[in-house]
Amino acid sequence: MIKELLSNSYLFGANAPYVEELYEKYLQNPGAIDPAWRDYFDKLANLPGVGAYQGPDVPHAPIVSGFAQRAREGCLYVARRAGIGEKQTKVLQIINAYRFLGNRWAQLDPLKRHPRPEVPELEPSFYGFTEADLATAFRTGSFDMGVEEATLREILDMLRQRYCGHIGAEYMYIADVQQKRWIQARFEPPRAQPRFDSEERKHLLEILTAAETLERYLHTRYVGQKRFSLEGGESLMVALQQLIRHAGTQGAKEIVIGMAHRGRLNVLVNILGKQPAMLFEEFEGKKKSDLIAGDVKYHMGYSSDVATPGGPVHLTLAFNPSHLEIVNPVVEGSVYARQVRRGAHGKQEVMPVLIHGDAAVAGQGVNQEMLNFSQTRGYGTGGTVHIVVNNQIGFTTSDPRDLRSSLYCTDIFKMVEAPIFHVNGDDPEAVAFVTALAVEFRNTFHKDVVIDIVCFRKLGHNEADEPMVTQPLMYRKIAAHPGTRKLYAEKLQAQGVIAAGEDEQMIRDYRAALDAGKHLHNPAISDFKSQSAIDWTPYVGAKYTELCDTRVPLAELQRLGRRLTEVPEGFTLHPRVQKVIEDRRLMIEGKLPIDWGMAENLAYATLLSAGYGVRISGEDVGRGTFFHRHAVLHDQKREKWDEGVWMPLEHLQDGQARFQCFDSVLSEEAVLAFEYGYATATPNELVIWEAQFGDFANGAQVVIDQFLASGEAKWGRLCGLVLLLPHGLEGQGPEHSSARIERFLQLSADFNWEVCMPTSAAQMFHLLRRQMLRKQRKPLIVFTPKSLLRSKEAASNLEDLTEGTFQTVFGEVDPLDPKKVTRVLICAGKVYYDLRAARREQKLDHIAIIRTPQLYPMDDCRIAEELAKYPRLKEVVWCQEEPENQGAWYAKHHTLLPLLKKGQSLHVVARPASASPAVGSAAVHARQQKEIVETALGALK
Repeated sequence: MIKELLSNSYLFGANAPYVEELYEKYLQNPGAIDPAWRDYFDKLANLPGVGAYQGPDVPHAPIVSGFAQRAREGCLYVARRAGIGEKQTKVLQIINAYRFLGNRWAQLDPLKRHPRPEVPELEPSFYGFTEADLATAFRTGSFDMGVEEATLREILDMLRQRYCGHIGAEYMYIADVQQKRWIQARFEPPRAQPRFDSEERKHLLEILTAAETLERYLHTRYVGQKRFSLEGGESLMVALQQLIRHAGTQGAKEIVIGMAHRGRLNVLVNILGKQPAMLFEEFEGKKKSDLIAGDVKYHMGYSSDVATPGGPVHLTLAFNPSHLEIVNPVVEGSVYARQVRRGAHGKQEVMPVLIHGDAAVAGQGVNQEMLNFSQTRGYGTGGTVHIVVNNQIGFTTSDPRDLRSSLYCTDIFKMVEAPIFHVNGDDPEAVAFVTALAVEFRNTFHKDVVIDIVCFRKLGHNEADEPMVTQPLMYRKIAAHPGTRKLYAEKLQAQGVIAAGEDEQMIRDYRAALDAGKHLHNPAISDFKSQSAIDWTPYVGAKYTELCDTRVPLAELQRLGRRLTEVPEGFTLHPRVQKVIEDRRLMIEGKLPIDWGMAENLAYATLLSAGYGVRISGEDVGRGTFFHRHAVLHDQKREKWDEGVWMPLEHLQDGQARFQCFDSVLSEEAVLAFEYGYATATPNELVIWEAQFGDFANGAQVVIDQFLASGEAKWGRLCGLVLLLPHGLEGQGPEHSSARIERFLQLSADFNWEVCMPTSAAQMFHLLRRQMLRKQRKPLIVFTPKSLLRSKEAASNLEDLTEGTFQTVFGEVDPLDPKKVTRVLICAGKVYYDLRAARREQKLDHIAIIRTPQLYPMDDCRIAEELAKYPRLKEVVWCQEEPENQGAWYAKHHTLLPLLKKGQSLHVVARPASASPAVGSAAVHARQQKEIVETALGALK
């Protein structure tokens, strides 16, 4: 009955397309639909949210919403129609059920290990149909069979062919009807199925032959060496070849690929065109490297240019550590930077491609963080093509009870409504088909899309592993499997596409090329030069000792300062922000000292006006967690999200460099990895990630360890990323006190980065400018203050910005008699002001204080010069507010000891060693801080 039809959840939950289609026909021509439906649509004026009926101009979305609302309430009624009865309704339900659940019956597993699951909704008997109904004709609705009516048997056969074959599609959870219909139009009609001519099919076989033969060649030539073989998943190469070809045809100029270990060597040789001879040298240890440390061959990246029907495409394979999925947001950041550089068409011209393992994509949380920002303004790259090499195994875990809690490893992608195409890896034509479909979807809707290649892992986790020990059931099946290449070759031979023995000749030809160390099919272009490429030559080999002039003329500072304090007419600031802006006007006139926030903004402004881009991201960076930055101003009377926002740094002058400032989603690991990737692709921008509190970097430790600290030593990757980490023990408890200075200093070696702790506004100004004006591109770790942001002692005069530079060491500032000094305190951070104030109060003239704003590389020569000023010096004291086992002491005492002369001793004054960064009581904190100062100035223990 029609009443049952309209109240059915399949129809009005997600099979609304049928009713929507009728409604759209009604809008175009009311007389073209059944009178019962026309009468129903005529009465839509009473639907909630639609208002008075206005004919064809009634908005579509409220109507659809009204359909669903009325269905939920069970209030819809339409007169019985002879042409649409109860059984016709149930046919529509079946069609919708296959769209939702057909993937459960899809023939995806090459190993055929599992019986077909019970899915009652896919059985006609579930809807009351009998054998006699199979010959009855029904309307096909929105399911495109090429005819409007077909027998139930024909409809079921077609549904099973489309949704239960070697491709299992998941997309009906997508809210956007247009996207669902787009997929159906390319997936359901008979004309939409994979069709390849003989030459194309032979090419697919050549790809599989190259993939399999390379792995077996390496297996016999380099016995027992780790390479993380692709055997069992060779169809990945088909997917990548098709992806590059179709992306190039649709306008892509660059593709950046991120992947873990498995199949990486195959991708390097057979996709990016790395010469086999180069790979063999790495296996044999003959390849020379000028890297400080280097890395194993299956972590290394590569880049090349390949030909496509649409023109040359630059391919980049990102370097990746063993933390598997962590490379994904790095790739997204690199892609975003390249897109920004290319301008308006950047998202079409640069495409990210991420290759995942089935266990890692479901198990590693960085993917959730990355997907969460994939459609946001400051991080969205216009959609990513994800390829899952689904080995159906996680290291040694193949028991489905232990693999994961979701049905599919790809279920995480449903959070961003990405369509997912599961495909049998033994069907290369199906793999090629869904890959082309995925590329087109990404370019049409600028969203993520997923290809899940269900395959297997022929060998163990690595070539020395014996998988039969833990997976005997699975590996008996794998041992009996002839391989994807052989199966496809037999199919093509049976169909007359290739002659008998032709596939074996392909293997011989490829092996002969490998013996010669060359490519049989070399995809690389040797003489192509991209106009958007970045020349890194000026930055290679630059030294941290390079001097640069960070001063800015007073007139220029004042010009920029005035622009920073201008807001549009009628723009209403919050009263507290209004006071900040008014104070900044006085600062630039020299009537107030320059505070930290103004100095920071002036640094950005001077760089932007000089042609250097600036990008700041992190949680609450526009305002600043501690209300100090105000790089983004908000009109208090704004009524729309896309209005009433003013960024003064965007409006300094005509032709200035690009300024970006984005409050990130609540993420550290993925966002920091994104910014690292961005910074590695753009040396001419000051790229900053600020933690809301310094200890938030704990959540991004993998990025710090694997990329920032060691990326140059392992891979030669230069990166000028700046980390701003608020730090300071101020009685606020264990959390949000410490940015873990000790961790960064422990990772410091080989001049891999700079670790600084400035204590004045002018020093922050010069430090940020130095980061860009020098050619060196190394990470900069800055422990920024909290209370000092508004401290008068940390404020600076305009002259401190127009003169001077960043100081690695500050000597004594008070006029002490050097001959009276017997003790020197060395410190960093805000404890300096506590020590200096107490010494002045106590009028102690035998203690001098040295500040070291740069903790690494520590300028020991300058410290030695300062110590040499005091001929009667006996005691050198490192003073820090952190616990003794934290902070800089353990990492720096070995640097200080060689500076001492005979008769001098080295001491430390700090809080007692502690497992926690700080105490939870403000009173205890105050007592400890007082003890530190008193001990440093009094009798040493």
